[in-house]
Amino acid sequence: MEALMVALADPVRWRLVRLLAERPRPVGVLAQLAEARQPQTTKHLQTLERAGVVSSQRTGQRRIYSLEPGPLRELAAALEQLAGAVERPDGAQAAYERHGATVEGERLAAEDEGWADGRRFEFHRSLSGSPELVWRHLTEAELLGQWWTPADLRVSELLFEAEPGGRVVLEYRDAEDADGSDQIAGRSEGVVTGVQVGEHLAYDNSPLLPDGSFAFTAHVELDLRPTASGTALDVTYRITGSTIDSADFIAGIELGFGQSLDKLVATLAADPTPRSMQ
Repeated sequence: MEALMVALADPVRWRLVRLLAERPRPVGVLAQLAEARQPQTTKHLQTLERAGVVSSQRTGQRRIYSLEPGPLRELAAALEQLAGAVERPDGAQAAYERHGATVEGERLAAEDEGWADGRRFEFHRSLSGSPELVWRHLTEAELLGQWWTPADLRVSELLFEAEPGGRVVLEYRDAEDADGSDQIAGRSEGVVTGVQVGEHLAYDNSPLLPDGSFAFTAHVELDLRPTASGTALDVTYRITGSTIDSADFIAGIELGFGQSLDKLVATLAADPTPRSMQ
């Protein structure tokens, strides 16, 4: 496939392919129609032949070239597959475009300091496992790191001191930034404000702007209650201290935090801990 794409990338070779799509033609005629010299045309045709997109046979004194449709159909199918993946309504591209539209709306709304203060986001999830097991995933750094970012990000630094006044630090990078050479995708710092083990957790968390100042502060409250199938988790995410520059961050809360909680659901569903220990 790569050899085919390289062969077709040259404008002259693409012109030859289009001419051969009409009918098989000899080298000399192809050179005339492509407005190229015959030696150059021969080299281009040889490149296309090595890529499998044309074939040739000698007829008398002439070498006739014809187009092979198979590789072109394979390329068309591959391109169609790529386009289909992009156009999926539940795909990453669609989520990215929805996020972009939300960003634009929030930027228009961010006219003054405090513009988003009091904004609330609520999330509800049904989780496998007991409240005690869920609590561990909410408060233990090793378990938090498995889910506390959206799907396309990874945790690069994490601190969560599950006690009143305890520090909260979350830094994350692109999931494919394996060696940390790319810029960090985000960092937030905060403090734990309330703890009732297995039942209630509250903390303040502030995303950092590039200059190190806070974009806003989110007051997050998580309430757990046992159910017949596991645990119900209710989350309230309330914004205070919003700055004009916080629009891009606030635009990502509903999607990003929601994706993180979806990862928590999946993580607990796959947790190998025996039910008797949960």
